[in-house]
Amino acid sequence: MKSHRILRRSALTLATTAALLTGGLTSCNKDLDREPFYDLNTESVYKDPANHIQVLAKCYAGFNLSGNSGSPDVFAGQGKDEGETSYMRAYWYLQELVTDQAVVAWNSPPLQELNTTSWTSSNDLINNSYTRIFYEVALCNEFIRETSDDKLSSRGITGADAENSRRYRAEARFMRALAYCHAIDLYGNVPFVTEADAPSKNLPKQTTRAALFAYVESELKAIETELLPAHTAPYGRADQGAAWALLAKLYLNAEVYTGTGHYTDCLTYCNKILGANYALAPEYRLLFLADNNVTSASEIIFPITSDGIASQGYGGTTYITHAAVGGRMLTTAFGINSGWAGNRTRKNLPLLFPTTGGGFDTRAMFFTSGQTLEINDLTIFTEGYGVTKWRNKTSTGANGNDPQLIFVDTDFPMFRLADVYLMYAEAVLRGGSGGDQNTALGYVNALRDRAYGNTGGSTTGRITLAQLTAPNFILDERGREMYWEGTRRTDLVRFGKFTTGYNWPFKGYTGAGDDKQGHDVPSFRNLYPIPSTDLVANPTLKQNEGYN
Repeated sequence: MKSHRILRRSALTLATTAALLTGGLTSCNKDLDREPFYDLNTESVYKDPANHIQVLAKCYAGFNLSGNSGSPDVFAGQGKDEGETSYMRAYWYLQELVTDQAVVAWNSPPLQELNTTSWTSSNDLINNSYTRIFYEVALCNEFIRETSDDKLSSRGITGADAENSRRYRAEARFMRALAYCHAIDLYGNVPFVTEADAPSKNLPKQTTRAALFAYVESELKAIETELLPAHTAPYGRADQGAAWALLAKLYLNAEVYTGTGHYTDCLTYCNKILGANYALAPEYRLLFLADNNVTSASEIIFPITSDGIASQGYGGTTYITHAAVGGRMLTTAFGINSGWAGNRTRKNLPLLFPTTGGGFDTRAMFFTSGQTLEINDLTIFTEGYGVTKWRNKTSTGANGNDPQLIFVDTDFPMFRLADVYLMYAEAVLRGGSGGDQNTALGYVNALRDRAYGNTGGSTTGRITLAQLTAPNFILDERGREMYWEGTRRTDLVRFGKFTTGYNWPFKGYTGAGDDKQGHDVPSFRNLYPIPSTDLVANPTLKQNEGYN
């Protein structure tokens, strides 16, 4: 069972303080630099350095929890599901449900628009992710502003207390950079505000995708020496390894974001991680269980933590686990009290895994009894294979902490070593210097060795250099290794496969008479629209091409 880590206790017990500080920001863009309203004033909280870790905890919790019980940070709308507004759940929707690897049965128009690649700028779920990203930016801006060196000095905070606060500030800058990276990836040209923009009535100005890329790059480089060394921070906290992984990811996608490839830079930061003290978890399944903070801590570079008692909410892995269970699937096998019969996979994902020869790939975690491979009706859960990857069970078979089996303990690995192995290989194959193909082959085969249970020099499942360099191999291997981990849409866009040249069931589906096997869609859908609500709130914003 998971212990209740200090970060989680802080988020639970003092989130009210942090919520008062941040003033219950709403979804409109203008709230990025809104003047907070408080019962506790800023000075009374920040003058005591012991409070700084507690407010920082709110910044971390913002990636998982929707807010305090009965008091969401972001208003979902009258009659709307608060759980859908949580950061990781909203992000997962936009990264997985729109791809070849996931589909949802719930018959709500915004979800079905994601299923069919037909969303508009008024889609609530696109708005949820956008709003959460900028709420997180606002949280971090407040903390960074109030822990500046000048503020620390004016409050008489010196010595070890000041050093701790500076490191916390670097962690908040990392989290802001992560949120802005998601904004770059999903929305492109977005509003931009930092701690230097004092709260005012002015509307945030829109920046370009390339300019925000350069800003995030500079931020991550600036905090590199201020964070703890890689793989030394308390579990769940950001250190140099987290910053390096985010930089590697940013550089891998730089050609999409800026038009210029940065594959050598990607390899530079992959190599930094590969030289640190990380190691693959011994079994793939361990990465997605309730005690993955123990069994897989060597591989997980930065997690979004969950605890069934200390951090309860209907987003994150609680959502991912429950929503994937339905039909004949037994809830007892997943350590939960109920299945929500929502998510399953389109046929493209199971077909990535060989069915004959080469042994068995343990990453192929599908439930087929009573399920069909083909999908004819998006709203029928039993059409499409079930995915059994995420569970609220420990490696020894025990359930998670919550005795009601509602809230899940499993942490979400935002960055892990296997992803770095694959980024290294892709950057090499795309022409980056600082690596070589034989080393890349070794990293990919290490993942396949784990997947096929190879021991004692067995070669079952191993690939050759010719296979590694074949078209689409890395994309397919990422599909096998990283499915349902919030990377698929980004990967498909980077490989030029999201809108054209590769299809999946119901992609672009428009209704009766249309081809349910899927077809190409306009290239403007490589980006999501700026939500219409923010265009109204901030008339200075320009909508992404192709959207109203």
